[in-house]
Amino acid sequence: MKEWRQHLPLWQMKMLLICPIACFVAVWLVIPLILLAIFSNPRIRQETRYLLLANLLLSDLIYVSLYTLGTCFNAGYVLMSKEACACQLFFLGVSYCAGVLSTKAMVLDISLAVLLPLRYSSLCPVSRTKKVILLTWIFSCILPCVSIIFFMTVQEENICTMNICSLPLLIAHTVNSYKPLRMFHVVSVTGMLMCLGLILGCYIMLYCKTKQSGIWTGFFARAKGTFLIHYILLFLSFCPLLLIVVETLLYSNDLMEIRTGMWVTLTNCNMLMVLPKALTPYLYGFRYKEISKPLKAFYRLKCPRHAVSPVTANPE
Repeated sequence: MKEWRQHLPLWQMKMLLICPIACFVAVWLVIPLILLAIFSNPRIRQETRYLLLANLLLSDLIYVSLYTLGTCFNAGYVLMSKEACACQLFFLGVSYCAGVLSTKAMVLDISLAVLLPLRYSSLCPVSRTKKVILLTWIFSCILPCVSIIFFMTVQEENICTMNICSLPLLIAHTVNSYKPLRMFHVVSVTGMLMCLGLILGCYIMLYCKTKQSGIWTGFFARAKGTFLIHYILLFLSFCPLLLIVVETLLYSNDLMEIRTGMWVTLTNCNMLMVLPKALTPYLYGFRYKEISKPLKAFYRLKCPRHAVSPVTANPE
């Protein structure tokens, strides 16, 4: 913690709070309206894709809110007990893992709808979708729970020794800590990268299966726009996890200075990890017509329309 304060002045750390706060405002402007639009419409909430989307947006909203509030507390020198810090880190991990698993569930749903259109309704009923969502949150609790227990038992000092609960500080401490803790950290992040890799593989398989169907023809084809959204979000989700692995490997081989590593960690947590979650509601929300209409109506956004002048007959 002394090195953290020595190498990173307070005003520079506060400058990095701009992105989390902006993302916090962005998600709260849109996600509650999308959730309201989904659950208030009886027809929409009976569709699997919208339930999975609502689950993804809810996990993103929880993650961005918890992370932004935590960073603001740290910037304001609000002290936090060990139990409160453990709870905050646990729910951060749960919401992040839930987002990854929800994305995987959405990919599987799209794959079934495209590859097995005749059996899709029987394979993905609403009751089964709700069970999948429940299992998503249950499995999301496993890794954070094991991580918190592992951190508490392996380290001689508490991760919140200075009563400051910070995810960047935790990552930096983990990278510089004992080798077993570092290996557990690498294995956990690698597992998330494998999940994202499977998601990318499913999208590539869908493209190969449907490229002869004609849905990709035209520059403004709807399929191209949808897959572009998926690829953008996948790329932005890959970057922070891959950066954590690279940072850990560089630290292990003494190829990175402490100051550089702290800046990388802060930039990764405050920008790269929250930016995809802030873009998700806008990319998906304005893509689906059933959701975009209530959003545009609430914010009084109007699509440009071409004016049509009336045709009058010329008297002769």
